[in-house]
Amino acid sequence: MSGNVVQRVQGARGVHRFVRRPWRLAAEVSALLIAAVVAFPLYWMVLSAFKPAGEIESAEPRPWTLEPSLDSFRRVFGQPEFGRYFLNSLVVACSVVVVSAVIAFLAATAVTRFRFRFRTTLLIMFLVAQMVPVEALTIPLFFLMRDFGQLNTLGALILPHIAFSLPFAIWMLRGFVKAVPEALEEAAYIDGASRSRFLWQILFPLVFPGLVATSVFSFISAWNDFLFAKSFIISDTSRSTLPMALLVFYKPDDPDWGGVMAASTVMTVPVLVFFVLVQRRLVSGLGGAVKD
Repeated sequence: MSGNVVQRVQGARGVHRFVRRPWRLAAEVSALLIAAVVAFPLYWMVLSAFKPAGEIESAEPRPWTLEPSLDSFRRVFGQPEFGRYFLNSLVVACSVVVVSAVIAFLAATAVTRFRFRFRTTLLIMFLVAQMVPVEALTIPLFFLMRDFGQLNTLGALILPHIAFSLPFAIWMLRGFVKAVPEALEEAAYIDGASRSRFLWQILFPLVFPGLVATSVFSFISAWNDFLFAKSFIISDTSRSTLPMALLVFYKPDDPDWGGVMAASTVMTVPVLVFFVLVQRRLVSGLGGAVKD
C-alpha cells in the first residue's frame, strides 16, 4: 500500500516538473536572447577592431573575418598622447571612486545613525539631485569651473563626477549601515572603542560590499565620460581623457572606423578588469541592496 502511495507522489512530482519545464525553458531562452542582443555590439566593436580596412569599409559587412589584422591597434598605440589620455582617465576614475566612497560612507552613517533637523529633507534632496539631467547642468557647471579657474584641469572632471555619484551612493549605503545592529555599536562602546574606531574598524568592513557596488557605478561613469571632458577641457589637450582620444580617429571627411573601434576596445579592457577584481564583492553588495 505504501509503495503505491510513493509511486503516486513521484508521478505527481514528475507531472509537476513537466508542467513547469516549458516556462523555465522559455525563461532561459529569453535570457539567452537578451544576452545575445546586449553582447552583439561589443562583439561587433572587437571584430571591427581586428578587421582590415577593406573589410570595414565594405558594402557587404560580414560578422566574421578571415584575415584579422592589428593595424588599427598599431595606429591607436602609435598616437604619442594616447598613454597620457589613459593615465588621465585612470586618475579621474580612481579619484572619483575613492573620494565618493569615503564621503558616501560618512554621509550614509550620519543620516542613518543620527537624528537631526532636516534629515528627511536632506534625503529627499539627494533624490531630487538624481532626477536632474546631467546635460541640463553642463553649462552652469562650465561657468562655475571657469570662475574657480578649474577649466583645462583634471579637477574640472573629478569634482562634478563626485557630486553626481554621491546621491546614489549615499542612498545605497544607507541600507548597509542600517543592517548593522545598533547593539553591536553599543557593545563596542562598552568594550572601550571610540566612535572613530567603531566607524573604521568595525562598521567600514561590514559595509564594504556596498561600497564596492557603488564604486563600480562611479568608476564606469567617470571612465566613460565624454560630455564633461568635451565641455571643460578646451585648449589643453594634455588633460584630455580616453573618450576624447576617439575624436583623433573620427574625422567627418575621412573617419578611421578601425581606429575608433580599436580605441573603444582598449577603453573597455580596464572596465572588464575592474569587474573581474570586484565581482564577488559586487554580487554580495547588490544582493544586500536588494535585500534591504
